Amino acid sequence: MKSGARALGVAESYRDETSTLAGAVVRADRVVDDLVFSTCAVGGSDATDAIAGLVATLDRPDVGYVLVAGIAPAWFNVVDLHALHAAVDRPALSVSFEDSPGLGAAIHREFEGDARDARLAVYERQPARRELTVNDEQVWVRAVGVDDGETAEVVRAFTPEGGRPEPLRVARLAARAADRFRTDS
Repeated sequence: MKSGARALGVAESYRDETSTLAGAVVRADRVVDDLVFSTCAVGGSDATDAIAGLVATLDRPDVGYVLVAGIAPAWFNVVDLHALHAAVDRPALSVSFEDSPGLGAAIHREFEGDARDARLAVYERQPARRELTVNDEQVWVRAVGVDDGETAEVVRAFTPEGGRPEPLRVARLAARAADRFRTDS
C-alpha cells in the first residue's frame, strides 16, 4: 500500500447519554491529515448515520477506507457496515481488540422488545469477524466492500506497531479529549 493512502478511523467516548465520535484521517505513513467530530446516542440506533455524517462532513474523496473501533459503540449502538459502505461508497471495516463470543447474548440481556429486535437484526446481518494477526497481536475484523486479502493488507498497512491501527488509535485519543472538553465545559 502506498504511504499516502488514507483511512478514516472512528472511535467514541462517553460519560453521559451522548457519545462523542471522533474521526481521524491518517495516512499509511502515520501522518494525521484531518479530524472531525460528531455525536450519537448512548444506547441509541444512530451510530451508522453519525459515522456516514463524519465522512460527508470531511468531504475527502482521498480517504480510501473507513475503520470503526468495534461494531457497537456507545453501549450497543450497532453499526451497520453494509449501510455504511453504501452511504460512503468506500470499504467499511470494524476492528475489535478482544476475542468474544459475540454480542447476541448481551443484547438479549440488556434490551427488550423492539429495541432488542432492531439491534439483533442489524448485528446478525453483519459479516462474521475474522481473526487477524498484526505485529504479533490479534485483532478481529469485519469488512464490507473489500475482500479478505485486502482487509488484511489495509489493517496491517495502517498498524505500524502494536495491534491498533493508527487511525483508530488517533481517533480514540481525539474522542476522549473532545468528550472531556464537551462534558467538562
